[in-house]
Amino acid sequence: MNGRKIVISDPTLRDGNHAVRHELSVDQIAAYCKAANAAGVSIVEVGHGNGLGASSLQLGESLTPDHLALATARKNLTKSKLGIHVIPGFATIERDLKPALALGVDVVRVASHCTEADICERHIGFSRNQGVEVWGCLMMSHMISPSLLLEQARKMESYGAEGVVFMDSAGHYLPDDVRQRVELLVSELSISVGFHAHNNLGLAIANSIAAADAGATLLDGCARGFGAGAGNAQLEVLVAVLDRLGYSTAVDLYKMLDAGDLAEEVLMEEMPSIKSVSVVSGMAGVFSGFMKPVTRIAKEFNIDPRDIFFELGRRKIVAGQEDIILEVAKELAQHTKKGTQ
Repeated sequence: MNGRKIVISDPTLRDGNHAVRHELSVDQIAAYCKAANAAGVSIVEVGHGNGLGASSLQLGESLTPDHLALATARKNLTKSKLGIHVIPGFATIERDLKPALALGVDVVRVASHCTEADICERHIGFSRNQGVEVWGCLMMSHMISPSLLLEQARKMESYGAEGVVFMDSAGHYLPDDVRQRVELLVSELSISVGFHAHNNLGLAIANSIAAADAGATLLDGCARGFGAGAGNAQLEVLVAVLDRLGYSTAVDLYKMLDAGDLAEEVLMEEMPSIKSVSVVSGMAGVFSGFMKPVTRIAKEFNIDPRDIFFELGRRKIVAGQEDIILEVAKELAQHTKKGTQ
Protein backbone atom coordinates (compact mmCIF):
# COMPACT_ATOMS: atom_id res chain seq x y z
CA MET A 1 0.00 0.00 0.00
CA ASN A 2 1.97 3.00 -1.23
CA GLY A 3 -0.63 5.69 -0.49
CA ARG A 4 0.79 7.94 -3.21
CA LYS A 5 -1.74 10.44 -4.56
CA ILE A 6 -2.82 10.38 -8.19
CA VAL A 7 -4.85 13.29 -9.52
CA ILE A 8 -7.63 12.13 -11.84
CA SER A 9 -8.52 14.35 -14.79
CA ASP A 10 -11.68 13.33 -16.64
CA PRO A 11 -12.06 14.40 -20.31
CA THR A 12 -15.29 12.42 -20.83
CA LEU A 13 -17.09 15.60 -21.92
CA ARG A 14 -14.22 16.67 -24.20
CA ASP A 15 -12.55 13.59 -25.70
CA GLY A 16 -15.92 11.84 -25.65
CA ASN A 17 -17.31 14.59 -27.84
CA HIS A 18 -15.23 13.15 -30.71
CA ALA A 19 -17.26 9.95 -30.51
CA VAL A 20 -20.59 11.75 -31.00
CA ARG A 21 -19.43 14.29 -33.61
CA HIS A 22 -19.23 17.03 -30.94
CA GLU A 23 -22.98 16.86 -30.35
CA LEU A 24 -23.14 16.64 -26.55
CA SER A 25 -26.10 18.69 -25.33
CA VAL A 26 -26.53 21.00 -22.35
CA ASP A 27 -28.60 18.35 -20.57
CA GLN A 28 -25.97 15.66 -21.14
CA ILE A 29 -23.20 17.94 -19.91
CA ALA A 30 -25.17 18.83 -16.78
CA ALA A 31 -26.04 15.23 -16.00
CA TYR A 32 -22.49 13.93 -16.28
CA CYS A 33 -20.98 16.87 -14.38
CA LYS A 34 -23.31 16.14 -11.47
CA ALA A 35 -22.25 12.48 -11.45
CA ALA A 36 -18.50 13.16 -11.73
CA ASN A 37 -18.74 15.87 -9.08
CA ALA A 38 -20.52 13.47 -6.72
CA ALA A 39 -17.76 10.90 -7.30
CA GLY A 40 -15.07 13.39 -6.32
CA VAL A 41 -13.24 13.48 -9.65
CA SER A 42 -10.51 16.11 -9.33
CA ILE A 43 -10.83 17.74 -12.77
CA VAL A 44 -13.66 17.53 -15.33
CA GLU A 45 -12.65 18.70 -18.80
CA VAL A 46 -15.41 20.10 -21.02
CA GLY A 47 -15.65 21.21 -24.65
CA HIS A 48 -15.25 20.36 -28.31
CA GLY A 49 -13.12 17.28 -28.94
CA ASN A 50 -10.31 19.47 -30.28
CA GLY A 51 -10.73 21.95 -27.47
CA LEU A 52 -11.73 25.54 -26.96
CA GLY A 53 -12.55 27.47 -30.14
CA ALA A 54 -12.27 24.39 -32.38
CA SER A 55 -15.89 24.20 -33.51
CA SER A 56 -15.73 24.51 -37.31
CA LEU A 57 -16.84 22.93 -40.56
CA GLN A 58 -13.46 21.21 -40.94
CA LEU A 59 -13.27 19.76 -37.43
CA GLY A 60 -16.99 19.47 -36.72
CA GLU A 61 -19.38 22.04 -35.34
CA SER A 62 -20.34 21.80 -31.67
CA LEU A 63 -24.00 21.39 -30.85
CA THR A 64 -23.35 23.30 -27.63
CA PRO A 65 -21.20 26.46 -27.96
CA ASP A 66 -18.17 26.79 -25.69
CA HIS A 67 -19.67 29.46 -23.45
CA LEU A 68 -22.85 27.48 -22.84
CA ALA A 69 -21.01 24.20 -22.24
CA LEU A 70 -18.66 25.83 -19.72
CA ALA A 71 -21.42 27.77 -17.95
CA THR A 72 -23.45 24.56 -17.61
CA ALA A 73 -20.48 22.63 -16.28
CA ARG A 74 -19.51 25.38 -13.85
CA LYS A 75 -23.02 25.40 -12.40
CA ASN A 76 -22.87 21.65 -11.73
CA LEU A 77 -19.26 21.30 -10.54
CA THR A 78 -19.19 22.34 -6.90
CA LYS A 79 -16.24 20.18 -5.80
CA SER A 80 -14.53 19.14 -9.03
CA LYS A 81 -12.39 21.65 -10.90
CA LEU A 82 -13.52 22.72 -14.37
CA GLY A 83 -10.88 22.14 -17.04
CA ILE A 84 -10.44 23.06 -20.69
CA HIS A 85 -8.24 21.84 -23.53
CA VAL A 86 -6.68 24.67 -25.53
CA ILE A 87 -4.80 24.33 -28.81
CA PRO A 88 -3.31 27.66 -29.93
CA GLY A 89 -4.51 28.38 -33.45
CA PHE A 90 -7.95 26.98 -32.75
CA ALA A 91 -8.25 29.01 -29.55
CA THR A 92 -7.23 32.65 -29.31
CA ILE A 93 -6.62 34.47 -26.07
CA GLU A 94 -9.05 37.33 -26.72
CA ARG A 95 -11.92 35.49 -28.39
CA ASP A 96 -11.79 32.19 -26.51
CA LEU A 97 -9.53 32.01 -23.47
CA LYS A 98 -10.52 35.23 -21.73
CA PRO A 99 -14.28 34.49 -21.88
CA ALA A 100 -13.67 30.92 -20.70
CA LEU A 101 -11.72 32.09 -17.65
CA ALA A 102 -14.44 34.64 -16.91
CA LEU A 103 -16.92 31.75 -16.73
CA GLY A 104 -14.92 30.14 -13.94
CA VAL A 105 -12.49 27.69 -15.55
CA ASP A 106 -10.02 26.36 -12.95
CA VAL A 107 -7.56 24.34 -15.06
CA VAL A 108 -6.19 25.23 -18.49
CA ARG A 109 -4.39 22.55 -20.47
CA VAL A 110 -2.53 24.14 -23.37
CA ALA A 111 -1.76 21.58 -26.05
CA SER A 112 0.36 21.29 -29.15
CA HIS A 113 1.68 18.63 -31.46
CA CYS A 114 4.63 16.99 -29.73
CA THR A 115 7.22 18.99 -31.70
CA GLU A 116 5.50 22.39 -31.50
CA ALA A 117 5.58 23.44 -27.84
CA ASP A 118 6.75 26.88 -28.97
CA ILE A 119 3.20 27.82 -30.01
CA CYS A 120 2.01 27.44 -26.41
CA GLU A 121 4.12 30.15 -24.79
CA ARG A 122 1.59 33.01 -24.92
CA HIS A 123 -1.40 30.89 -23.87
CA ILE A 124 0.49 29.31 -20.97
CA GLY A 125 1.88 32.64 -19.82
CA PHE A 126 -1.48 34.40 -20.04
CA SER A 127 -3.27 31.65 -18.12
CA ARG A 128 -0.67 31.60 -15.35
CA ASN A 129 -0.98 35.36 -15.00
CA GLN A 130 -4.72 34.91 -14.45
CA GLY A 131 -4.02 32.68 -11.45
CA VAL A 132 -5.45 29.43 -12.79
CA GLU A 133 -3.79 26.01 -12.82
CA VAL A 134 -1.93 25.45 -16.09
CA TRP A 135 -0.66 22.24 -17.69
CA GLY A 136 1.10 21.77 -20.98
CA CYS A 137 0.04 18.86 -23.21
CA LEU A 138 2.14 17.21 -25.88
CA MET A 139 -0.09 15.37 -28.36
CA MET A 140 0.88 12.43 -30.60
CA SER A 141 3.91 12.02 -28.35
CA HIS A 142 4.86 8.62 -29.80
CA MET A 143 6.12 10.39 -32.92
CA ILE A 144 9.31 11.63 -31.24
CA SER A 145 12.05 10.09 -29.12
CA PRO A 146 12.06 10.34 -25.31
CA SER A 147 14.90 12.88 -25.46
CA LEU A 148 13.01 15.12 -27.87
CA LEU A 149 9.87 14.77 -25.74
CA LEU A 150 11.90 16.02 -22.76
CA GLU A 151 13.17 18.94 -24.83
CA GLN A 152 9.61 20.00 -25.67
CA ALA A 153 8.42 19.47 -22.09
CA ARG A 154 11.24 21.71 -20.85
CA LYS A 155 9.94 24.47 -23.10
CA MET A 156 6.51 24.20 -21.54
CA GLU A 157 8.07 24.28 -18.09
CA SER A 158 10.00 27.42 -19.01
CA TYR A 159 6.80 29.10 -20.18
CA GLY A 160 5.24 28.58 -16.75
CA ALA A 161 3.35 25.28 -17.02
CA GLU A 162 2.89 23.64 -13.62
CA GLY A 163 2.84 20.20 -15.16
CA VAL A 164 3.19 18.41 -18.51
CA VAL A 165 0.89 15.70 -19.84
CA PHE A 166 2.12 13.58 -22.72
CA MET A 167 -0.68 12.10 -24.77
CA ASP A 168 -0.84 8.75 -26.53
CA SER A 169 -3.25 10.21 -29.06
CA ALA A 170 -3.02 7.18 -31.35
CA GLY A 171 -3.04 4.43 -28.72
CA HIS A 172 0.37 3.34 -29.99
CA TYR A 173 2.40 2.89 -26.80
CA LEU A 174 3.37 -0.27 -24.95
CA PRO A 175 3.88 -0.07 -21.16
CA ASP A 176 7.67 0.05 -21.43
CA ASP A 177 7.39 3.00 -23.83
CA VAL A 178 5.36 4.90 -21.27
CA ARG A 179 7.56 3.94 -18.33
CA GLN A 180 10.73 5.06 -20.10
CA ARG A 181 9.27 8.47 -20.92
CA VAL A 182 7.77 9.13 -17.50
CA GLU A 183 10.98 8.18 -15.72
CA LEU A 184 12.96 10.56 -17.93
CA LEU A 185 10.53 13.48 -17.52
CA VAL A 186 10.20 13.00 -13.76
CA SER A 187 13.96 12.89 -13.30
CA GLU A 188 14.68 15.96 -15.45
CA LEU A 189 11.73 18.30 -14.81
CA SER A 190 10.82 20.18 -11.64
CA ILE A 191 7.09 20.10 -12.47
CA SER A 192 4.47 17.34 -12.37
CA VAL A 193 4.06 14.74 -15.12
CA GLY A 194 0.79 13.33 -16.42
CA PHE A 195 -0.32 10.77 -19.00
CA HIS A 196 -3.32 10.47 -21.34
CA ALA A 197 -4.00 7.00 -22.79
CA HIS A 198 -6.01 5.66 -25.72
CA ASN A 199 -7.05 2.03 -26.00
CA ASN A 200 -6.39 1.06 -29.62
CA LEU A 201 -4.17 -1.87 -28.62
CA GLY A 202 -6.09 -2.68 -25.43
CA LEU A 203 -3.35 -1.22 -23.22
CA ALA A 204 -4.84 2.03 -21.91
CA ILE A 205 -5.11 0.79 -18.31
CA ALA A 206 -1.75 -1.01 -18.37
CA ASN A 207 -0.07 2.06 -19.85
CA SER A 208 -1.68 4.35 -17.26
CA ILE A 209 -0.50 2.11 -14.42
CA ALA A 210 2.99 2.03 -15.93
CA ALA A 211 2.92 5.84 -15.88
CA ALA A 212 1.85 5.94 -12.23
CA ASP A 213 4.47 3.39 -11.21
CA ALA A 214 7.15 5.46 -12.97
CA GLY A 215 6.19 8.63 -11.11
CA ALA A 216 3.35 10.33 -13.00
CA THR A 217 1.01 12.15 -10.62
CA LEU A 218 -1.89 12.90 -12.99
CA LEU A 219 -3.80 10.40 -15.13
CA ASP A 220 -6.60 10.95 -17.61
CA GLY A 221 -9.55 8.62 -17.96
CA CYS A 222 -13.07 8.72 -19.38
CA ALA A 223 -16.23 7.09 -18.07
CA ARG A 224 -16.72 3.80 -19.95
CA GLY A 225 -13.65 4.81 -21.96
CA PHE A 226 -15.81 7.32 -23.89
CA GLY A 227 -13.45 8.97 -26.36
CA ALA A 228 -12.07 9.13 -29.87
CA GLY A 229 -11.62 5.90 -31.81
CA ALA A 230 -11.26 2.88 -29.52
CA GLY A 231 -11.71 5.17 -26.54
CA ASN A 232 -9.58 6.23 -23.60
CA ALA A 233 -8.56 4.54 -20.37
CA GLN A 234 -11.86 3.49 -18.78
CA LEU A 235 -12.01 5.73 -15.74
CA GLU A 236 -13.96 3.55 -13.34
CA VAL A 237 -11.61 0.64 -14.11
CA LEU A 238 -8.57 2.88 -13.70
CA VAL A 239 -9.81 4.08 -10.30
CA ALA A 240 -10.46 0.48 -9.21
CA VAL A 241 -7.02 -0.75 -10.30
CA LEU A 242 -5.26 2.21 -8.68
CA ASP A 243 -7.17 1.44 -5.49
CA ARG A 244 -6.06 -2.20 -5.59
CA LEU A 245 -2.47 -1.04 -5.99
CA GLY A 246 -2.73 1.25 -2.99
CA TYR A 247 -2.76 4.61 -4.75
CA SER A 248 -4.98 7.40 -3.43
CA THR A 249 -7.27 9.09 -5.97
CA ALA A 250 -9.87 10.68 -3.65
CA VAL A 251 -12.51 9.26 -6.02
CA ASP A 252 -15.47 7.38 -4.53
CA LEU A 253 -15.45 4.06 -6.42
CA TYR A 254 -19.18 3.33 -6.09
CA LYS A 255 -20.12 6.80 -7.28
CA MET A 256 -17.61 6.58 -10.11
CA LEU A 257 -19.20 3.30 -11.15
CA ASP A 258 -22.55 5.10 -11.07
CA ALA A 259 -21.07 7.85 -13.27
CA GLY A 260 -19.93 5.18 -15.73
CA ASP A 261 -23.42 3.69 -15.84
CA LEU A 262 -24.89 7.13 -16.43
CA ALA A 263 -22.39 7.88 -19.19
CA GLU A 264 -23.31 4.68 -21.03
CA GLU A 265 -27.00 5.45 -20.74
CA VAL A 266 -26.99 9.21 -21.34
CA LEU A 267 -23.92 10.14 -23.42
CA MET A 268 -23.11 7.30 -25.76
CA GLU A 269 -24.47 6.20 -29.09
CA GLU A 270 -22.36 3.05 -28.79
CA MET A 271 -19.83 1.70 -26.34
CA PRO A 272 -16.17 2.21 -27.29
CA SER A 273 -14.67 -0.98 -28.65
CA ILE A 274 -11.44 -2.02 -30.31
CA LYS A 275 -12.52 -2.42 -33.90
CA SER A 276 -10.22 -3.67 -36.65
CA VAL A 277 -9.54 -0.15 -37.87
CA SER A 278 -8.76 0.92 -34.28
CA VAL A 279 -6.02 -1.70 -34.05
CA VAL A 280 -4.55 -0.53 -37.36
CA SER A 281 -4.78 3.10 -36.22
CA GLY A 282 -2.77 2.20 -33.13
CA MET A 283 -0.22 0.19 -35.08
CA ALA A 284 0.16 2.95 -37.66
CA GLY A 285 0.39 5.66 -35.00
CA VAL A 286 -2.49 7.71 -36.42
CA PHE A 287 -4.78 9.93 -34.32
CA SER A 288 -7.68 7.89 -32.93
CA GLY A 289 -10.20 10.58 -33.86
CA PHE A 290 -9.65 9.79 -37.55
CA MET A 291 -11.60 6.52 -37.28
CA LYS A 292 -14.99 7.92 -38.32
CA PRO A 293 -13.83 10.05 -41.28
CA VAL A 294 -11.47 7.31 -42.53
CA THR A 295 -14.25 4.72 -42.37
CA ARG A 296 -16.69 7.02 -44.17
CA ILE A 297 -14.27 8.05 -46.92
CA ALA A 298 -13.02 4.48 -47.45
CA LYS A 299 -16.59 3.36 -48.04
CA GLU A 300 -17.15 6.23 -50.47
CA PHE A 301 -14.12 5.21 -52.55
CA ASN A 302 -14.60 1.45 -52.06
CA ILE A 303 -11.15 0.91 -50.59
CA ASP A 304 -9.85 -0.74 -47.41
CA PRO A 305 -9.76 1.75 -44.49
CA ARG A 306 -6.74 -0.08 -43.10
CA ASP A 307 -4.76 0.92 -46.17
CA ILE A 308 -5.67 4.56 -45.53
CA PHE A 309 -4.49 4.36 -41.92
CA PHE A 310 -1.14 2.83 -42.79
CA GLU A 311 -0.57 5.45 -45.50
CA LEU A 312 -1.53 8.25 -43.11
CA GLY A 313 0.94 6.79 -40.62
CA ARG A 314 3.66 6.64 -43.27
CA ARG A 315 3.06 10.33 -43.99
CA LYS A 316 3.02 11.17 -40.26
CA ILE A 317 -0.36 12.91 -40.53
CA VAL A 318 -1.75 14.48 -37.35
CA ALA A 319 -5.02 15.97 -36.08
CA GLY A 320 -5.93 19.07 -38.03
CA GLN A 321 -4.88 17.48 -41.32
CA GLU A 322 -8.20 15.74 -41.95
CA ASP A 323 -8.17 16.95 -45.57
CA ILE A 324 -5.28 14.57 -46.26
CA ILE A 325 -7.59 11.59 -45.62
CA LEU A 326 -9.49 12.41 -48.80
CA GLU A 327 -6.26 12.95 -50.73
CA VAL A 328 -4.91 9.56 -49.63
CA ALA A 329 -8.19 7.83 -50.45
CA LYS A 330 -8.23 9.26 -53.97
CA GLU A 331 -4.63 8.18 -54.58
CA LEU A 332 -5.26 4.66 -53.28
CA ALA A 333 -8.41 4.36 -55.37
CA GLN A 334 -6.54 5.45 -58.50
CA HIS A 335 -3.75 2.98 -57.75
CA THR A 336 -6.26 0.17 -57.27
CA LYS A 337 -8.01 1.08 -60.51
CA LYS A 338 -4.73 1.02 -62.45
CA GLY A 339 -3.85 -2.33 -60.90
CA THR A 340 -7.04 -3.90 -62.22
CA GLN A 341 -6.69 -2.57 -65.76
